[in-house]
Amino acid sequence: MLLVIAEAVIIFRQRKRYAAARNIILGKRGSSIKGSGLESKQRQYSFNEIVKMTNNFDRILGRGGFGTVYHGFIEDIHVAVKMLSLSSVQGYQQFIAEVKLLMRVHHRNLTSLIGYCNEETNIGLIYEYMANGNLDEHLSRKNNREKSLNWEDRLRIALDAAQGLEYLHNGCKPPIVHRDVKCTNILLDENLHAKLADFGLSKCFAADGDTHVSTIAAGTPGYLDLEYTTSNRLTEKSDVYSFGVVLLRIITGQSVIIVREDTAYHISQRVNSMVAEGDITKVVDSRIQGDFDRNSAWRAVEIAMASLSVTSAERPYMRDIVTHLKDCLAAELARKHNFCDLQNEDSVEQFSVNLISTDMTPSAR
Repeated sequence: MLLVIAEAVIIFRQRKRYAAARNIILGKRGSSIKGSGLESKQRQYSFNEIVKMTNNFDRILGRGGFGTVYHGFIEDIHVAVKMLSLSSVQGYQQFIAEVKLLMRVHHRNLTSLIGYCNEETNIGLIYEYMANGNLDEHLSRKNNREKSLNWEDRLRIALDAAQGLEYLHNGCKPPIVHRDVKCTNILLDENLHAKLADFGLSKCFAADGDTHVSTIAAGTPGYLDLEYTTSNRLTEKSDVYSFGVVLLRIITGQSVIIVREDTAYHISQRVNSMVAEGDITKVVDSRIQGDFDRNSAWRAVEIAMASLSVTSAERPYMRDIVTHLKDCLAAELARKHNFCDLQNEDSVEQFSVNLISTDMTPSAR
C-alpha cells in the first residue's frame, strides 16, 4: 500500500513539473513559476516532427543533466534538439532556467532558440546547430582535426565569448550571471564564430541595482570561483573568474587540472611558473609554433591572470576584458597583414582604432 502511494506521489510530482515546463514554453503563468509572463515567438513542433527531424534520434551530439542533445534537420537546415529527461530533477531545473533566459535575451554570441516541443512528457528545445562543436574539443584534440586553432582564431573566439558574457552582465536588465562558463559551453559555428551555450545554471539579479545573488555555489570544478564557493555570494565577477580559466586554456591548450604524483595542479599555477621564466613561447600552445604577436600574447596572459585574482574586487569587468581582447586582436592582425611595415605609422594606429571602435580606457562601475 505504501509503495502504491509513493508511486502516485512521484507521478503527481513529475506531471506537475512538466506542466510547469509547458506553461513556461507556451508563455502561460504557471502556479509553480509565478510571474514568468513569458511569450514564445518560436515555433512549436509536435513530437512526431521531432522524431522526423532527428531521424528517430539517430545522432547524439551530447548529454547533460537535462537529457540528451540530438542532431536534426528542419528542411535543409541543421539544428540541435535538446530533449528533457523524464527522470532528471536537476535537468528539469536547468531546463526551466534555460527556457526563461533564452525567451528574453538575444545576442550574436549566445546560442539561438529556434523552436520547442510540448507534448505530454515529450518536452524539448530546438537550437541553431554549431558545426564545429565546442571549444574544448579543439583545445584537447578530441575532434581529430589535423589543423589546430591559430592565434588569431583563439583571440577571436575569446573575444566572442567575452562579448556574450558582457551582454549578459551589462546588456540585460537586471543583469544575468552565467555561472558555468567553461570551454565545453562555448560552441563554434562553421566559421569558428563562438557562442555561449547551456544557461541551465544561470542566475538573474533580483533588481538592476543589486550587487550579488545569495545562492549555494554551483559550477564546474577548476572553473569555479573560490570566493563564491566560500561566501555563496554570486556576482558577475564569478563569471570573470571562470572566463579567466577559459582564456588560459585558449592560450596554452592545456587541461584545467593536471594530476601528477597524486597532486592536482591548476592551470593558473602552471602558467604562473612559466611566466616567471619570462619566455612567452613556453606559455603559448606549442601547436601554434611561435606564429603569434608576442605583445598580444603577453597582454592576453595578463588579462587572464587578472581575471583569476583571489579577491573579486581586483578582477576586471567583462567590458574591460572585451576592450583589451580587441586590442590583442588588433596587434595580431597588424602583424599578420604587415601593417608595421607601413611608412606612415599613423595608418597602423588608425587601423587599430577602426577595428576596435571602442573606448580603450578601462571602465569603472
